[in-house]
Amino acid sequence: MSSSETAVGARLARPAAGWALLGSELSVLFRRWRTWAMLGSLAAVPVLIAVAIRITGGRRGGPGFLEQISGNGLFVAFSALVVCVPLFLPLTIGVVAGDTIAGEASHGTLRYLVIAPAGRLRLLAVKYAGSAVFCVAAALTVAVAGAVIGAILFPIGPVTLLSGTTVPIGDALVRMLLIALYIVVSLLGMCAIGLFLSTLTDVPVGSMAATAVLAVVSQVLDQLPQLDAIHPWLFSHYWLGFADLLRDPIAWDSFANNAVLQAGYIAVFGALAAGRFLTKDILS
Repeated sequence: MSSSETAVGARLARPAAGWALLGSELSVLFRRWRTWAMLGSLAAVPVLIAVAIRITGGRRGGPGFLEQISGNGLFVAFSALVVCVPLFLPLTIGVVAGDTIAGEASHGTLRYLVIAPAGRLRLLAVKYAGSAVFCVAAALTVAVAGAVIGAILFPIGPVTLLSGTTVPIGDALVRMLLIALYIVVSLLGMCAIGLFLSTLTDVPVGSMAATAVLAVVSQVLDQLPQLDAIHPWLFSHYWLGFADLLRDPIAWDSFANNAVLQAGYIAVFGALAAGRFLTKDILS
């Protein structure tokens, strides 16, 4: 075989190796009991909310969408997403993102992965993609569990939006999925931060904890009026901006601003992770 044919074959093999590596990553991620335990914990949030409202009869009302649940079970999903965004979702994402590289290093499998045809950069991209897929699974778990338990325990029907317009169930479900997508986009920047922190250590617990703590710190800073100059730059600033998706017509400004902000975090911390990982001594 000529050298040119060998080069062409290598270029064709690399994408195939990347897709195979991604399939392997997702298979490992969703075979872990820890992953399903986290998803189960997230699904328990809307169940607990619905049961609590059912037992009390919703007589005392509550913040946000809670007072609407007894009249329309679809509000269980909206309420659960609001409750999970500040803490529960970032916590689970921090565990997955912080474990990406550090987890492999702690198990001694990282050196075998980097000498595979995929290479270091593709391995890093696959690890990030795995975290992103978990974001999708986590947000959908909360939304779907909320809609299902809401339909079981309460009547469902047309939904009155924040703007006062009433929309049919189908439209409400589409908006629920849009909110889940908004939350996924919101967490992608955090995934990049966790990936970078994971390249700095061989102890996954450290990177997991650091990622989750940064999410809490960012939200605390976002509540301090004295720091309003930096608020638009905090990766958690637009996390609760999905209320605009419950207006008629939908206001997309918050979605667009959030996407641009998260893209910036992905670019910056993705570059930092790549720079660190490419120079990291793994084989010694």
